[in-house]
Amino acid sequence: MAKEYKITDHTYDVVIVGAGGGGLRATLGMAAQGLKTASITKVFPTRSHTVAAQGGISAALDNMGDGDNWRFHMYDTVKGSDWLGDQDAIEYMCRNAIPAVIELEHMGVPFSRTKEGKIYQRKFGGHTIDYGEFPAQRSCAAADKTGHAILHTLYQQSLKHKAQFFNEFFVLDLIMDDEGVCRGVIAWNLEDGTLHRFAAHMVVLATGGYGRAYLSCTSAHTCTGDGNAMILRAGLPLQDMEFVQFHPTGIYPAGCLMSEGARGEGGYLTNSEGERFMERYAPHVKDLASRDVVSRAIQIEINEGRGVGPLKDHVYLHMEHLDPTLIHERLPGITETARIFAGVDATKEPIPVLPTVHYNMGGIPTNHFAEVVNSTDQNPEQVVSGLMAIGEGACVSVHGANRLGTNSLLDLIVFGRAAAYKAKEIISKEKVVKPLRPQDGEEAVEKLNRLRQAKGSQKTSEIRLNMQRAMQTHCAVFRTQDHLEEGLKKIKDIIASYQQDIQLNDRSMIWNSDLVEALELENLLQQSLVTIQSALNRKETRGAHAREDYPERDDAHWMKHTVVRLKGNKVSFSYRPVHLYTLSTEVEVIPPAKRVY
Repeated sequence: MAKEYKITDHTYDVVIVGAGGGGLRATLGMAAQGLKTASITKVFPTRSHTVAAQGGISAALDNMGDGDNWRFHMYDTVKGSDWLGDQDAIEYMCRNAIPAVIELEHMGVPFSRTKEGKIYQRKFGGHTIDYGEFPAQRSCAAADKTGHAILHTLYQQSLKHKAQFFNEFFVLDLIMDDEGVCRGVIAWNLEDGTLHRFAAHMVVLATGGYGRAYLSCTSAHTCTGDGNAMILRAGLPLQDMEFVQFHPTGIYPAGCLMSEGARGEGGYLTNSEGERFMERYAPHVKDLASRDVVSRAIQIEINEGRGVGPLKDHVYLHMEHLDPTLIHERLPGITETARIFAGVDATKEPIPVLPTVHYNMGGIPTNHFAEVVNSTDQNPEQVVSGLMAIGEGACVSVHGANRLGTNSLLDLIVFGRAAAYKAKEIISKEKVVKPLRPQDGEEAVEKLNRLRQAKGSQKTSEIRLNMQRAMQTHCAVFRTQDHLEEGLKKIKDIIASYQQDIQLNDRSMIWNSDLVEALELENLLQQSLVTIQSALNRKETRGAHAREDYPERDDAHWMKHTVVRLKGNKVSFSYRPVHLYTLSTEVEVIPPAKRVY
C-alpha cells in the first residue's frame, strides 16, 4: 500500500455502513444485544436522508376503526409491486410492521395522536381494506415529518446502548477474501485524512438509494448508492435496477417532495382545464392510486397538451379547499416547502408539481433475514457470508416493480430489526474476528490515489451533469428501445470521459469534497449503466418500468427478477424467480391479476 497513507485497523463484531433509518435500527438492535457495534457514516446520522421522509410508516394497527389488518396490507403491497414482490418477504414485513411500529412508539417516537391518544393514521395511495374495496387509514404519521421523528429517536437510542459512531468517514470498498466471504471495509476519515480498515464478523450495507443519478429528484445530494457500487465492484450482483420510482408530486421545478400525505388528507390534482383528471385513470381511488399510476397520468396530461404554466409542463396540486388549521397541524412541512420553493401559500392557491425521481426499488438482493444473496443458476438463494443489506440500497424484494407510499420507512425498520436478530444468531456461533491480511484494501487505496492525482480537462460537476441529463432524458417515466439505446450510448461515453479525462484540483486528504464527489460520481455512473441496460433488457411494462413499445405486463416471460453484474464496463444478466409462496399457512398466495385502481 502507498506509504504516504496512514492506515489504522479496527475490529468489531458488526460494522454498519450508513446511519439512516435502516442503519440506525440495525445499529440499535445489534448494540442492544451486546454485540460490539460500529456505525460508519459519511454524514452525521441525523443528516441522513431518512430525515426527509414525510408521509408516514405503514402498519395495520386499525387505530382509526376501519377494520384494517396485516393481510390487507400484504395484498396491497403485492398488488402495488405489480406481482414482482416476493410474497414470503412481504408477509414478513406486513406482519412485523405492527410490533415494529409499537416498539418505535415505546422508544419515544412522537407520533401524532387521535383524540383517544392512539397513533394517528392517515390514508395513502394504494392502501385499502377488504382487498381493494375501500381506502384504509394505515399510515402512522408524525405530522409530515415522520422520518425526522424516527431518525432522531433511533440515534438517541443507539447512543444509549453504547454503539460507536465513526461520523464523516467515507467507505471506499468492501474487503472480500478469496472464498467470497466479506471480512470488513476500508474507509477514509474526512476530518483528518487517515485511512481505516474495519474487520468484522458481519458488514451491513445501509447506504440508501442512488437518486442523484438523475437531474430532478427528491433525494439528498448524499444519495449516491455507494453500497450498490461496492457490491458491483466485488463481483456480486444487483437486482431489478430498471425499476426507478417517480414520485408524482415533486415541486415544480425544484423537485422537492410534496408528500403523498397531502392527497391522503384530501388534496387533489388538476390539469390546465381545471379537470380532476385522476378520475379517468383510476376511477375507483382517483388521486390515491399508486405512485407509478399517478406519475404516468400526470405525464400523459402534459404530453397531450393539458399541462399548466407557460410551458404546459406541470400540473396543480390543490389543498386550498382544506381547513387551514388541518393543513398547519398535519402538513406543516408541505406549506413551508411550497412557500420557499414555489412562492405559493398552499392554504390559498394550488402548488405546481410534476413527477420527479424518488425511490429505487432495485438494489442489493437479500432474503428476508437481510442476508445478501449471490444468485446463481444452480442456487438462486445462495447467501454471501459476512454481508447484509437493508433499506433502499437493498432489494428484499418487498417493493417489486413499484413501492407503495410509507412502505419505505417500514422496510427500514422491519429489516433493520431482522438483521439484528439474524446477526446475533450467526455471530454467537463464531469465534474471534478473522484478522485482515496486509494486502486487504490495497486496490481501493491505489484507486483513491490515482483519482486524487487526476489531471484531465473535465470537472467532476460537468461529467455529473451530463450523466444526470442523460438519465433524466432517456430513462424516465416512459421508455422506448430507441430512446434507451441512445441513452446507453451517452452513458458509455460519459463513463469514458470520467475514466480518461476527469480533473481534480484539490490534492489534499482533509475535507477534500472534490475527491468525495469524484468517488460518488464513479458509484453513480456504475449504477446508471446497469439501470439503463436493465431497462433495455426488460421488454414489458410493469410497475414503474413503462415501455411504450411493450405496453403490457408479460407474466409468461418476465415475472422474474433481473440479476445484473458489472465487470469492467461490461454488463451481464441472469434471472431469479419471484417467490410466489408465503412463510405461513395464515395467509394464501395472492395470484397475479390485472392491476387496476
